[in-house]
Amino acid sequence: MLAGLSRRLLDAALANGADQAEVSCSEDSGLNVSVRMGEVETVESTRDRSIAVTVYFDGRKGSASTADLREESLATTVDQACAIARHTERDPAAGLADAELMATDLREFDSWHPWDIQADEAIDLALACEQAGRDADPRLENSDGASASSGSTVSVYANSHGFVGRERGTHHSLGCALIAGRGEQMQRDGWYDIALAAEDLEPASAIGRKAAERAISRLAPRQVPTGAYPVLFSAEVARGLIGHLLGAVSGGALYRRASFLLDSVGTQVFPEWFALHEQPFLQRGFRSSSFDAEGVATRESALVEGGVLQRYVLGSYSARRLGLQTTANAGGVHNLQVASNAGDLPAMLAGMGTGLLVTQLMGQGVNTITGDYSRGAGGFWIQDGQIQYPVDGITIAGNLKDMFAAIEAVGSDVDHRSHIRTGSILVGRMTVAGEG
Repeated sequence: MLAGLSRRLLDAALANGADQAEVSCSEDSGLNVSVRMGEVETVESTRDRSIAVTVYFDGRKGSASTADLREESLATTVDQACAIARHTERDPAAGLADAELMATDLREFDSWHPWDIQADEAIDLALACEQAGRDADPRLENSDGASASSGSTVSVYANSHGFVGRERGTHHSLGCALIAGRGEQMQRDGWYDIALAAEDLEPASAIGRKAAERAISRLAPRQVPTGAYPVLFSAEVARGLIGHLLGAVSGGALYRRASFLLDSVGTQVFPEWFALHEQPFLQRGFRSSSFDAEGVATRESALVEGGVLQRYVLGSYSARRLGLQTTANAGGVHNLQVASNAGDLPAMLAGMGTGLLVTQLMGQGVNTITGDYSRGAGGFWIQDGQIQYPVDGITIAGNLKDMFAAIEAVGSDVDHRSHIRTGSILVGRMTVAGEG
């Protein structure tokens, strides 16, 4: 249905005088439940639809959207997009991606696994997750609750080059957050899992116990003396470092001259052993796709090889602004794998010797123009390769360019809950502001 609708809208846009047009349609449905302290808090069932039309009149762009499938509403949406385009300034970089770049090998990547779970079953699952955590230790007297969710998306992207791409995917999650201790000594932590197929989720009891273990481990935190130390980012926060890299090499930041990595393609940004690859064709990958948001064929490629930045992350608009060609990244990257050169977390701790293991980050203290980095942090002090005690109320600081160059190891303890797949990352030295 969505494909036929898209074609009708494209025909209408071209009949209205547009020289190019594109349509994005999606239908989403989902179930979300949350519980706290053994009681149901929310049950939400959702069903959403979105239809967006974009037209181009010789470089002048207009967009309009609707969720109404009535013919008069669809006609009005096309008319509004065309009216907007006629009143905008011409932009030489605007327009569809080049026709010869459209994907022709359209595949699925085992991403469609609907979960026939009813609200009462989802509630029971969330309750079991929370209860397993609360039962794990008597010091867990409170809870921030547990949640279970299941959703599906069906989407179509079509444009006036004749490209029509269909995608469908499911996503399921289960998580729990617990509070240990009392009064000013309370500490909160949790755990969750997310997967495209329900059978790939960790058992509810295991998630609850992991949440309990993490909350208890944070009790009686201390500070550390201010100084410069090795900092090991656990896998679940390490992907944030890769996210900062992506922000700095994305087309929008580059053509606005708002990146600390301007003119960095072909230069050494990381150590020589460091590699980062985009893998859009992974089975059950969170961002697997044959085409990007403009219909351009995706491809496996290196973003970083031998520590050298190989390319930027571009859609067709930013590529034209920069005098380059799209890298098939309109809408974002499609599964990034950071190569590991070390063992699991215990091995990483042993290799670090003494320093800070960061498991939580707070605040937004990252300047993508200068690369300056300053974040509130919590985690554990490590001595002789062993966890000594939890720490919080500290700040870690550096410059991302220096931090990338100072990465000493990437662990094999990959966190699979994201399209950015990385293990823990050891940065050789950062400023840690704590006591004194």
